[in-house]
This record gives sequence, structure tokens and C-alpha cells, in this order.
Amino acid sequence: MSVRTAPSASRADLVADTALALLAERGMRGLTHRAVDEAAGLPQGSTSNLARTRQALLELAVRRLADREARVLALDEMPDPQAGLPAVVNALALATHRALTRHRELTLARYELALEATRRPELRAHFDAAGARFRDQLTALVTAMGSTDPARHVLSLVAWADGLMFSCVAGSFHAEVPSLDEVRAGLRELLAGTLGG
Repeated sequence: MSVRTAPSASRADLVADTALALLAERGMRGLTHRAVDEAAGLPQGSTSNLARTRQALLELAVRRLADREARVLALDEMPDPQAGLPAVVNALALATHRALTRHRELTLARYELALEATRRPELRAHFDAAGARFRDQLTALVTAMGSTDPARHVLSLVAWADGLMFSCVAGSFHAEVPSLDEVRAGLRELLAGTLGG
């Protein structure tokens, strides 16, 4: 298991990154305070001192997931919608393809946390709040591109991207990662159809 944390990262980031790596590698059952200590090379009890309960550890992981996915998806770096559909499609395709390739582990951890949130209402609130920042950015983007129904169009876009990522990371297409050109073509068809571009 490899944990990619910057040398200057805090202990909280190290614990959260290790928790995400464990979720991707071992699933929810493999995530324990002791396992995080061992995988992170921390003294026993370090994770418990930082996140006393399992719920606190999961919340820490969700917050870190949102921060890391924000960097992967880079929605704040999207081109100006006035640049036109091809520029926006290209940027969204690059972000989606990064999640499918260089950041598969992070994507898999997200699905583990999403499923756990369906059984833990207290975690659901944190998971939904983290996801809202992405929905809000996408809503602003499609609105600026002339969407006549931003909420419905964002749902279609997120459902398409999530469906593609789940299928290619954990589903029946897990051994087949689409090329960047294929992701770009799918997004172009979706957005041209919904936005009339």
C-alpha cells in the first residue's frame, strides 16, 4: 500500500490519506485505528488520539477526500464558459480521465465511503456537504453555458461521470479504461445534447 502525502503534510492529513488508501485496498472492514497506525508507520494509539471514534475517522477521511478530489477534478480551473463547448468538454474530460487513471484508488475510496454513508446518517451529512461544492461549481458552469434547466443538466452530467467511473473502477468494465479521446467524445455528446451546442 502506498500513501501519497506531501512531506510537509500534517499528521491529520497522513492519517486521512492512509485511511483512504486502506479503504481502497481492504474495504470498510479493513479500516481500523490500529491498521491506520501500522500502515502510516505511527506509534500505536496515534490515530485514536486524532480521531477517537470510527465516526470521527470516517469524517476525517471524507474531508480529506473532498480536498484531494478538488485538486484532481480542478473545477475551479475550468475555462471560461465563453470559450465554448470544446474547451469545457476538454477540461472536464481531462478531470474525469485523471480520476479513472492516476487516481483510481481515490475514486474507489469514494465509493466505499458513499456506500457507508447510506448506512450512517451522521456520515451522510458530511459526505453530502463535501459533494455539494462540486455540484455548485458544475451548476454555475452549465448555467453560464446557457442551460435552461441547470439542476437537471448537472444531475445528468454527474450521473454520466459517476457511472463511467464506477463501471471502470469497480464495475464490469474495471479492466477497460477508456482513452482520453473516448471520454472526451462521450462528454461532447452529452453536453451538446443537453446544452444544444
